[in-house]
Amino acid sequence: MSKKSNPFFPIRLITFSLCILGLIISVAIHMMGVIDWLALLIFGFLTALGTYDCLQKRHAILRNYPVLGHIRFLLEFIRPEIRQYFIEGDNDKTPFSREQRTLVYSRSKAVADEIPFGTTLDVMAPGYQWINQSLMPTHLPNHNFRVEIGGKDCIQKYSASIFNISAMSFGSLSANAIMALNLGAKKGGFAHDTGEGSISQYHRTHGGDLIWEIGSGYFGCRNEDGSFNADKFAQNALDPQVKMLEIKLSQGAKPGHGGILPGPKVTAEIAAARGVKEGESCISPSSHSAFSTPIEMMHFIKRLRDLSGGKPVGFKLCIGHPWEWFGIVKAMLETNIYPDFIVVDGSEGGTGASPVEFTNHVGTPLQDGLRLVHNTLMGTNLREHIKIGCSGKIISAFDMAVAFALGADWCNSARGFMFSVGCIQAQVCNTGFCPTGVTTQDPQRQKALVVPDKSERVFNFHNETLKTLKELVEAAGLHHPGEIDAPHIVRRISKNEVRLLSFLLPEMPKGLLLKNEGIDPSLNLPRVFELYWHKAQASSFAALKD
Repeated sequence: MSKKSNPFFPIRLITFSLCILGLIISVAIHMMGVIDWLALLIFGFLTALGTYDCLQKRHAILRNYPVLGHIRFLLEFIRPEIRQYFIEGDNDKTPFSREQRTLVYSRSKAVADEIPFGTTLDVMAPGYQWINQSLMPTHLPNHNFRVEIGGKDCIQKYSASIFNISAMSFGSLSANAIMALNLGAKKGGFAHDTGEGSISQYHRTHGGDLIWEIGSGYFGCRNEDGSFNADKFAQNALDPQVKMLEIKLSQGAKPGHGGILPGPKVTAEIAAARGVKEGESCISPSSHSAFSTPIEMMHFIKRLRDLSGGKPVGFKLCIGHPWEWFGIVKAMLETNIYPDFIVVDGSEGGTGASPVEFTNHVGTPLQDGLRLVHNTLMGTNLREHIKIGCSGKIISAFDMAVAFALGADWCNSARGFMFSVGCIQAQVCNTGFCPTGVTTQDPQRQKALVVPDKSERVFNFHNETLKTLKELVEAAGLHHPGEIDAPHIVRRISKNEVRLLSFLLPEMPKGLLLKNEGIDPSLNLPRVFELYWHKAQASSFAALKD
C-alpha cells in the first residue's frame, strides 16, 4: 500500500500545528499579564490563515499544506526571474515547460493565456514549427468538433469529441482524481479512457463516457490465472457508459515492458476493479495471451465486438518493429476484419513506473509513428474504414493541429488533464506523497482534491483548448480540423532552411502497397516500406527471412 500520512498527526500539518501552538502560548502569556501584542497578532493571523486554507476548496496544496503552501504561490507570483534561477535553474528539465504548464492552468481556470511581448520560443531553432495562415480566414459557428468512430461491422458507432482524456488507471490516479476527470468529461461531452486498470466504482459515479482499455493483464475480464474471461468482459462491455473498447498492445512510455503492481499496493478497491485478490501482486505481462499472431488478433477484435453488442473495438500501440505493424495490416486484408480505430501512442508518453532507458530510448516518437500508420492504411486502401487517434505529449491546440496534419482523426491527452486537476509535476507519483492528491491512495491527502471544483477545470481545459483550435482552423482558412494537412505545417531545419511537413513526412498514394510495382523513389517515401513490407506476414509477428 502507498505510504500514508499518520492519521493522528500528519507531518504535512506541522507548520499549521506550530502556529496553533504559538497562538495558545501567546494567549496564555497574555493572560498572565505579559502583554506581547505582536506575537498574538502574528500567530492569530497564521492560525486564521491555516484554518481558511483547510476549509477552502480551490487549492489542493493549501488544503494539504495549510500556511506552508503559500510559499509556492509566492514563488509563482514573483516568477519568472526568481523562480527560474533559484527554483527551476537555468534549464527547466521537467516533462513540460513552464509555458505549457501555465497554458493548461490558465485554460483550466478559463482565464486569458495571452503572452505579452511576443513568443518566448526561439523561432530560429531547428525543430520550430508553425502553421501557415490564410488571407481569407473562415468563421465557424462553434468548436464542438466531433468524429464518428465505427467501421463496416460496427453496430453502435460512437460520435466522439476530437479531444479526450488519455489512459490513466485508477490506482495510478486517486479516486478523487478519477471522479473529477470523469465528471469533467460528462460536462463537456468527451470521453475518458480508463487505462488498463479497468473500470472502478469511481469511473461510474458520474456517468461520463468511457473508453475501456484492455491490457495484457485483462483486468476486469480475467480468470484467476490471468487469461481472458469472455463472460466478465461482456458484463462490463455491455454497460451503456462504455462507448468503445481499446486493446492495449503497447504503451509509449514503456513499450514491450509489461509491469507489476506489488501486493502491498493492491487495496480492496483496486482489487475489485481489476478482478484480482487484495494484497497479491498484480502482473501485466509484456504480451497478450489471447492471441499470438496478427490473424488471431483480428479474430480477437471480432470476438470483442460481438461480445460488446457491436461497439467500436480498436487497439493502441507504440510503433516498434515495422514488420510487426505491417503484419497486422496484412492480417486485416487477409481476414477482411478491421479494427474500428487505432490509437498511436508516441514514445514521449508518460508513466509513473518505467526504467529511464525505456522512457528515453524505446519506441517510435508520435509524429513518425502516426505518419507510418496513416501511410500504411492509405497504401492498402484501409484508411477510409479505420479512424486514427493519437497520444503522446499533446497539450495545446497547435499540438493537435500537427497531429491532424499527419493523419490523426482525434487526440488524447493525459498530463494536460492531470494538470487541470491540480498536478504540479512534483514527480513523487510513486511515493504516495503527491502534494495535490492526484496520484496518491492516501485517503487524507486526496481529500484535498475537491471533485466539483476540479471537474470544472477539466471541462474548462477541454473547452478552451478546442476554442483555440477553432481559431487556428479559421486562421488557416479551413472549416474543420480534419482539413489540416501536412502542407499547412512548416518546420525549421536549420537557421537557413525550412521545409513543409508534407516534404519531410510525405503521404502515401492510395493503394500503392497493393500493387507489385515497387515504390517509386521520386515519391520520397521512407525506406521502411521498401525494406520491410515484403518481410511482414499475417500468420506471424516474426519477419520473413531473405
